[in-house]
Amino acid sequence: MSTDTNIDHEKVMALFGNVFNDVAGSIAIMMSYIGDQTGVYKAMDKLGSASVAAIAKEADVDERYLKEWLASNAGRGYVNFNPDSEEFSLSPEQAAVFAREGEPTCIQGLVQGVVGQFVKEDVAIDVFKTGRGRPWGEHHECCFCGTERFFRPAYAGHLLEEWIPAMDGVQEKLKKGAKVADIGCGLGTSSMLMAEEFPNSIIHAYDFHGPSIEEAKKRAADKGLTNLKFFVSDASNIPNNGYDLACIFDAWHDMGDPVGIAEGIKDILTEDGTFMVVEPMALDGLANNIANNPSSSMFYGFGTLICVPASKAQPVGLGLGPQAGPKKLMELLSSAGFDKVNLAAKTTSNLVLQATN
Repeated sequence: MSTDTNIDHEKVMALFGNVFNDVAGSIAIMMSYIGDQTGVYKAMDKLGSASVAAIAKEADVDERYLKEWLASNAGRGYVNFNPDSEEFSLSPEQAAVFAREGEPTCIQGLVQGVVGQFVKEDVAIDVFKTGRGRPWGEHHECCFCGTERFFRPAYAGHLLEEWIPAMDGVQEKLKKGAKVADIGCGLGTSSMLMAEEFPNSIIHAYDFHGPSIEEAKKRAADKGLTNLKFFVSDASNIPNNGYDLACIFDAWHDMGDPVGIAEGIKDILTEDGTFMVVEPMALDGLANNIANNPSSSMFYGFGTLICVPASKAQPVGLGLGPQAGPKKLMELLSSAGFDKVNLAAKTTSNLVLQATN
């Protein structure tokens, strides 16, 4: 125990204030999750300015609980309160963040993923203490659904318009007809986007998690996509089908042996094939991330709870983490034997790397 009595009281209170705000924010996250799952935000978006009773009726929730919930949300600035009419409302901006699924700014997928981490907090503590790995399958289903909802708007907004066009020669191949392997596809969002945009191409989507693949198959069937097939397989057992493009979206850092996986992908590509790696936005080096990357703290947290444990649950267990940064990522791709590696694109949420033979 520290015996230092030379404590700066102002610094203590400043830190206490920051932590207190974080605690208040954690409660607000739970409030947001409740509003999402019960449909309250959508009801408010539909009604406009309305009384507590009207919102409760539209959302089919208890009026007294809703009154308390609305007060909490208003205090955080998540909803608006008019003291003259005693009505609550969502501004267009608030609706874009909380109510409108598919908007690039909709935060509810991220909220859902965070809430999922508190469901099995005892497992997280055990993993942290023992150092054992934690496969994705040990997480609550909120983690799967929330992750997909969080990444979906970024993929919808950037994959076809920015990321693929940024890679030399890839878009032209896909338009003519190419073979694509989407590895670690999860619920298949990226796979379906490519299948819809490039009907002449054949998309094979792989993921080790059987329930995710089954759900992805249903979604693809609903869309009538005949050029897309899903397979249960981990990244180390992808068949050599002579792919023109292999992709890993926000999952390479989760793998136990990312270099070994990249070596295997190099072997299943055609001679002029491309390996596309999409990773969370990060800068080079811890100090740089802390000082200049506003989302780094969150992603280091996800790394602690999800990404590094997932990696450690697999052979090699490198534990790369989601904030490795472009320099480290390119070094690993080069060490896997790719002759040309470059940072093809970046957005506020992602880095996109291209590796070719």
